[in-house]
Amino acid sequence: MRIAIVCDWLVVNAGAERVLAEILHCYPTADVFAVCDFVPAVARDFLQHKKIITTFIQKMPWARRHYRQYLPLMPFAIEQLDLAGYDLVISSSHAVAKGVLTGPDQVHISYVHTPIRYAWDLQHQYLREAGMATGVRSGLARCLLQRIRNWDVLSAGRPDFLIANSQYIARRIQKCWRRDARVIHPPVDVARFTPRADKSDFYLTASRLVPYKRVDLIVESFAAMPDKKLIVIGEGPQLKKIRAAAAGYSNITIMGYQPTTVLIDHLQRAKAFVFAAEEDFGILPLEAQACGTPVIAFGRGGALETVRGIDQDDATGVFFNMQSPAAICEAINVFEQQRARFVPAAFQKHVAQFAPAIFREKFKVFISSCMYPLHKIG
Repeated sequence: MRIAIVCDWLVVNAGAERVLAEILHCYPTADVFAVCDFVPAVARDFLQHKKIITTFIQKMPWARRHYRQYLPLMPFAIEQLDLAGYDLVISSSHAVAKGVLTGPDQVHISYVHTPIRYAWDLQHQYLREAGMATGVRSGLARCLLQRIRNWDVLSAGRPDFLIANSQYIARRIQKCWRRDARVIHPPVDVARFTPRADKSDFYLTASRLVPYKRVDLIVESFAAMPDKKLIVIGEGPQLKKIRAAAAGYSNITIMGYQPTTVLIDHLQRAKAFVFAAEEDFGILPLEAQACGTPVIAFGRGGALETVRGIDQDDATGVFFNMQSPAAICEAINVFEQQRARFVPAAFQKHVAQFAPAIFREKFKVFISSCMYPLHKIG
């Protein structure tokens, strides 16, 4: 059986790429396709050093740094991939990968990280944060996003089966596409993140510094709590803005990008990990829990599936119900009052269900169940 794996753009090794790596572990002989591939040579281990088959976006001017600017062309680009020689097509999609064209004798299964969030329920937030809430540019952007929504719905009917990375995304898929999806949570390398008993006196947040992660709210919260220390790890378009917001506050340290070893060290030593995003799933909160570190998280999205709140047995974190500095401050106060309730052994038991081996087993079983009827009919 010939297998093709299709993904969106390959630029960094983040959550979607970790899923891709585990799918490749399941099907190591598969060929890999992508809109474009700019992963540096030193970071390609997760791709098993395969040659990635890309679209014409790969050769467009300035695509390496500005590949996102070609989003309007990506639906057309993904449809140009020739997958006719494959029996099974697996797409890993948060944008356009699910839109590849397949025939009636091929099985296409799409692992969906999310429908295109900035074209659906987060459209207004993205436009506002991009400074395009009003005006001519706003009108043009809204017309473009409407076209993307229309294609997103059309292409959502192309996969034969859908997998969602969380119950939250399964609900978004049903809302946007009117399709059902099986839920298989992404893999988390919990064995790599081990607990340490010697906690330090600081809170940690880490993520790519983009608007929807709401790291700015976390910084603002700690600016109002000068007796509590915050360390921020990550890089992204909002790094300068975050540094400016933290300037003058000695209790807030912005470290920017750090290698994985430094991140793990801070996850292990942190008093708690603070997470303010409405995330599709959220791997970093699970990595923090694997380090025995409680999570203070916004109580929406995937965090509700990965963090056990203070009202549950074997709690692993505290939720706040509004994305506001006041709500974060209140949650931190609750955490400090209830800190004795968090037991390291409960953390390890909780995160074990998200281990890569569990993901691979569930994924292969689901793929086999989708392929069996076709083989039986044939």
